Amino acid sequence: MITLLATGGTIAARRGARGLTVGAAGAELLERARTVWPLEVDVVVRDVEGVDSSALTVPRVLSLARSVREALASSDGVVVTHGTDTMEETAFLLALGHDTERPVTLTGSQRPFDDAAPDGPRNLAAALAWAASPTSRGTGVTIAFADAVLPAIGTHKAKSLGLEAFAAPTRGPIGHVDETGVRRHARPELPAPILPPDAVDLPRVTVVPQYLGADAAAVEAAVRDGAEGLVVAGFGAGNTTPPVTAALVELLGAGLPVVVTSRTGSGAVAGLYAGGGADLAAAGAVMAGDLSHWQARLLLAAVLARGREGWATRVRAWLGAAGATP
Repeated sequence: MITLLATGGTIAARRGARGLTVGAAGAELLERARTVWPLEVDVVVRDVEGVDSSALTVPRVLSLARSVREALASSDGVVVTHGTDTMEETAFLLALGHDTERPVTLTGSQRPFDDAAPDGPRNLAAALAWAASPTSRGTGVTIAFADAVLPAIGTHKAKSLGLEAFAAPTRGPIGHVDETGVRRHARPELPAPILPPDAVDLPRVTVVPQYLGADAAAVEAAVRDGAEGLVVAGFGAGNTTPPVTAALVELLGAGLPVVVTSRTGSGAVAGLYAGGGADLAAAGAVMAGDLSHWQARLLLAAVLARGREGWATRVRAWLGAAGATP
């Protein structure tokens, strides 16, 4: 038995005079999915949101996480329909608190519910088949999209409109679902949960981008606005401009947590260059492996929710257990 939690998104949207608006309920989505191929699975449907995912907040996703945990207590797996804009972040946040062999799978669509050729029904059918299959046990939180099943950790939206919307560049699909059935190719690394189960919000962590000629204004503004930690979307393998490097080294010395990612969208980061990433690493910044800045932000926030003491050790331990770093 699978629980389907419907949260809105393009998969549930219809066209209107002002643009796309979420309107289709979970039962309608399920009815369409059952027309794709036979689904020998009992499904309990719950509508828990009804918004475009760009309107979601961390507290609302934490509330969704509680709904997922409640559903897992009486289900063999959970499928969440979700907008693609922030699906990678919701999936990752759910993964930070996942503590059972039972699978959680997110899916959605790039085309709306009333499109002449919607991709939502097939995506949902695949997600349900994956969650209901014994081969999905122990695979944690995943994203089922365009016949591929991707691990939540390390996945990001790679196309704004194309049907193959998601990619996990350094990890690849762990499975596929199509007319031939469910096929699992790998089992992802699943670190122990670190998200406090009773969390209703997370500490403020701000992402600071790097670009040609970037000064330290964004760093200073983030701290002034109350950021308890920073994620730097660095150049290449994790480099920063000289003024940003100087500002971050000073903040690290004062005890502010800093995590470094790459703005490239693929590959790991390392402190290689003097005056940039090497100086940050020496000052105590944590290199986030292959995580995107958006996922690294949630990781750091979840760690800080349990206190700042030992934050770097705890982040590094999680990254290693997740296969993001050696």
